[in-house]
Amino acid sequence: MEISGYEQLKQERIDDVHSDGYLFRHKKSGARICVLSNDDENKVFYIGFRTPVPDSTGVAHILEHSVLCGSRKFPSKDPFVEMAKGSMNTFLNAMTYPDKTLYPVASCNDADFKNLMDVYMDAVFYPNIYEKEEIFRQEGWSYQLESPEDELTYNGVVYNEMKGVFSSPEDMLDREVQNSLYPDNTYSNESGGDPEYIPDLKFSEFLGFHGKYYHPSNSYIYLYGDMDVEERLGWLDKEYLSKYDAMEVGSEIVRQPAFEKMREVRKHYSVSSTDSTEDNTYFSFNASIGTSLDAKLSNAFAVLEYALLSAPGAHLKQVLLDAKVGKDVMGTYDCGIYQPVFSVIVKNSNPEQKETFMRIIREELERTVAEGLDEKALRAGINYMEFRFREADYGTFPKGLMYGINLLDSWLYDDEKPFDYLFQISIFDYLKQQVGTGYFEELIREYILENPHVSLVILEPEKGMTAKKEEKSRKKLADYKASLSREEIQDLVEKTKKLQEFQETPDTEEQLRTLPMLSLSDLKREAQPLYNQEHYIEETLLLHHNLFTNGIAYVNLLFDTKYVKKEYQPYLGILKATLGLIDTENYSYGELFNEINMRTGGIYASLDVFPNWKEPENYRTALVIQAKTLYGELGFVKKMVEEILFTSNLDNEKRLYEIIAQLKSRLQMVLNSSGHTTAVLHAMSYFSNVGAYNEALGGITFYKLVEDIEEHFEERKAGLIAILKELVSSLFRKDTLMVSCTADVEGFEAVCGYVKELKEKLPEGKLPVQEQIKAVGLKNEGFQNSAEIQFVARAGNYRMAGFSYTGALRVLKVIMGYGYLWENVRVKGGAYGCMSGFSYMGDSYFTSYRDPNLRQTNMVFEGAVEAVRNFTVTEREMTKYIIGTISDMDVPLTPATKGNRSLYAYMSGRTEEDFQKEREQVLGADQEAIRGLADLLAAVLAQGAICVIGNEEKLENDKDLFKALVPFVG
Repeated sequence: MEISGYEQLKQERIDDVHSDGYLFRHKKSGARICVLSNDDENKVFYIGFRTPVPDSTGVAHILEHSVLCGSRKFPSKDPFVEMAKGSMNTFLNAMTYPDKTLYPVASCNDADFKNLMDVYMDAVFYPNIYEKEEIFRQEGWSYQLESPEDELTYNGVVYNEMKGVFSSPEDMLDREVQNSLYPDNTYSNESGGDPEYIPDLKFSEFLGFHGKYYHPSNSYIYLYGDMDVEERLGWLDKEYLSKYDAMEVGSEIVRQPAFEKMREVRKHYSVSSTDSTEDNTYFSFNASIGTSLDAKLSNAFAVLEYALLSAPGAHLKQVLLDAKVGKDVMGTYDCGIYQPVFSVIVKNSNPEQKETFMRIIREELERTVAEGLDEKALRAGINYMEFRFREADYGTFPKGLMYGINLLDSWLYDDEKPFDYLFQISIFDYLKQQVGTGYFEELIREYILENPHVSLVILEPEKGMTAKKEEKSRKKLADYKASLSREEIQDLVEKTKKLQEFQETPDTEEQLRTLPMLSLSDLKREAQPLYNQEHYIEETLLLHHNLFTNGIAYVNLLFDTKYVKKEYQPYLGILKATLGLIDTENYSYGELFNEINMRTGGIYASLDVFPNWKEPENYRTALVIQAKTLYGELGFVKKMVEEILFTSNLDNEKRLYEIIAQLKSRLQMVLNSSGHTTAVLHAMSYFSNVGAYNEALGGITFYKLVEDIEEHFEERKAGLIAILKELVSSLFRKDTLMVSCTADVEGFEAVCGYVKELKEKLPEGKLPVQEQIKAVGLKNEGFQNSAEIQFVARAGNYRMAGFSYTGALRVLKVIMGYGYLWENVRVKGGAYGCMSGFSYMGDSYFTSYRDPNLRQTNMVFEGAVEAVRNFTVTEREMTKYIIGTISDMDVPLTPATKGNRSLYAYMSGRTEEDFQKEREQVLGADQEAIRGLADLLAAVLAQGAICVIGNEEKLENDKDLFKALVPFVG
């Protein structure tokens, strides 16, 4: 492909991702460009830069935030937000990694895609940061002093975000692992920023970092999908790249020399005053594994991590658990940096178990090398990886973006090697051939046992650590203020005022009109269809979602929980965690897991709740056995499902304890890292039956149940086993079964035969229908922990107050998220995130994420009513909000997600007509419709449901907002 201004360096057909790959260099500027050309309508673009950081001030991260706050062509204060609310993007974000910064966008609309490219290119090369220091002070850090008498404080979006990150022991461990192995290169620093050092970053250093690294010669540009490549590259050349001359940037990642012996690092993390320090130590043994330029080695170690540590029953994991070194064992393999890291992690341990931890790892790996790895575990790991690569379902990430991120695992470190991680099928075939040859065992010997470039990180709990850090910060600020003259103090007051004025001054209409946008005529009028065809085998419903799936059947066996006693319903969460992960009649649980993963894309249990569209106080629930497999393996899936349903050994006390202990550990991580979701879910349990069910089976309440069982297992085990057996008896019956299948006709017919045979083995006879979990009443709890930030949630239900659902509520969500809440909670308040939601069943919420405030944020939530009542924008701005709403509704769906969407609609009683009506209400929404939602919003807030998770001292200071202050999960 000859394109003016570019030198083509490579052209390859990459069948693994159904693309033609091209590598170009822009002649004048030296920019690197990689293209994957194919027929995917979901087009992806990114521009990235290699950004090694010299310290832990967070300069790369702050810059990532700041360049999206206005530019030469698009001087609006926040083009990112304007495009988020007014484009048909399928992805729009930016990310800071340890050694690179990435600005990706995606869209199915050609005009929109071009608009997004223009906004991002202008942002990175011509940002307003040189004219407006307030951008740095808002997004990074600043002194806050509203009057000379006030206490001097810090604020800033990244500053508060990283205070949240540094409150998580798992995040701390990740950072210390990398730092421990690479003390002499960029990986020794925190690219996101350490809150202790972020205020050391000077504005001049911030600008200098941009000036050095944000140059086309240091850039990585990626285009993916169905587009006119020649036109796009011509545009890039004309509008941006031709304005620069090539230069030497000096951003290469320097390789850390290998150690002569293991390095040991001991650090502390903060726990609250009510947490125990016993059984709360982390150990992580880490090895540096070559470089990421060896794609075969990287894939091989991903397989080894699965076989040794991740798979249930993985040998090294099991030995560590049996030795009671800790209660949870995890493995990680990170090849997203130049020198990948393999880690063995034990959680819930104690410092004195260090030697046992290290001895077991060495002894077991030596034994494994001598005796050989479990070949089925290796084959299962390879198949697991290959199935997911072929399926290419990455959730909310377009597959084209994931391919682009994977490119950088080699391209960032070698300009001539962009495609190594896309030729995966041949690597999987190679690895299959190596099973049983000693290849994997030799990797363990060479890269772990005989590798001196290893480290041991010990992370111990410390009470009061957060309070000490806060006091140290307060003293530093007080001392600094005391050192200032009256004039210097007044200068800080003026700077604070100037920042507030900057934040409160709206963009002019002229500035907003510089941003390109679509029109309503560019939007589809039709809602996405549902794919539901009812079939019956006797009285059992088979719901067929007739879609092309490339030979994969997605099968859900839904077992209605209607016969489960109310007091036993929370234990469904434990049963879900047990099925498929405990011994059966013919397999140990490890063998069972490997057998399944060798031949399928997985079989696992989940819990689903289906609110009633017409009667929101009612809902249906099901325990679901989910499987995805090629059609030819459906018979095998049936055999494995029957093995799980009918022969699981629930009397295995040792294994049950391991499951409970791991469940407790993983819940701690999830509930802490997603504190905003946790707080919303708990607040909804106060008034919503569905919310109470979800909370009892997956929230703080469920955690407390699991914690109690784990701590008193000997006394509770007999009762637990009896309950689990009763659950199985009341769940897996002929009249509780319903089947959902996403496949074409061939696949569905095969599933029908499978269901007929399964039904014959299920018991008959009806049991008494049981009462369901109900809302618990207004508790308004504040959950105290050692974090330095808060997650604030307010919730309520508008249908309980007599209001009805309208599609305009979807528009209101966008207005809140990118308008009122964004401006007041994030921009002015300094929180990292803010969200709202208004479900069709009435449950609604406001929440903040990594928020330095509490009372102030609650007042912002309460102020939303008047903000909506007085909502006034231009017609153009209103159109933007509608476009942004439709963008959320029209995200491209995989066959699996189309099937799931159809299933949920069917179970909730929503029809295509309902979705079409909602879409028309969105498209027809105007300012009057939004203002008309003020009373609905007032009804939501009037219910007074509040839940906050956050710093124990902060919650104590604002305890009048709560009925009770209680410790958060350990």
